Amino acid sequence: MGIQLLNRQCCSLGNKRHTQGMAHGLRYLKREATGRALAQAAFELTRERGLFGFVTADVVQRAGYSRRTFANHFSCKEEAVASVAFGGVEDASAILAGLPADLPLLDALLAVMRDQFTADTLVRMRELMAMAREYPTLEPYVLGVQQRMRHAAQELLGSVAGDRYPAIYVPLLFGAVYGAVMAALEGTLDVHLDGESEASAASMDYGSFLDLPFDYLRHGL
Repeated sequence: MGIQLLNRQCCSLGNKRHTQGMAHGLRYLKREATGRALAQAAFELTRERGLFGFVTADVVQRAGYSRRTFANHFSCKEEAVASVAFGGVEDASAILAGLPADLPLLDALLAVMRDQFTADTLVRMRELMAMAREYPTLEPYVLGVQQRMRHAAQELLGSVAGDRYPAIYVPLLFGAVYGAVMAALEGTLDVHLDGESEASAASMDYGSFLDLPFDYLRHGL
């Protein structure tokens, strides 16, 4: 009788924890969706009116939330605008989990880049960087978002690498690829993205450009 009671108690505790875990996951997903909606609204208003042409009340009205909800996510409209960079860039851990365990880290990174950094995502990031140049108060928030994205991606890559590579390999590999992508976004390299204006005769498409740094890293200059 005591064993049966203990089993029922353990099952009840396990079910409770499972339910709590699901509820926590749903709350997290809802919070993320709310943040994305607010960020997208702020970004669109900046595109339409300029950064100084709207206030927080306009953002929450467009997104369909309250000012209190906005304050729970962002400290100001600049932070909301900058956070749009996260939209469309999902958790890369799911992609990496589906790759062969013995796949070279360079190929794993290329697979993530091709899946995550689509033309639409990069066009949005490039437009955001142009906004930061036009509105200096926006720039520190954009730089902060870029830094968080870079650190999160490098940490994930390090966990995938494990002890298969020297400690210095991951930051060097990621730094080289990240630097090349930033050069394309900032306009240092003439890379044409789908959805933008006409390409020049000297520009290359993003797919061809993305192959270059990986080819150089794989075979050398």
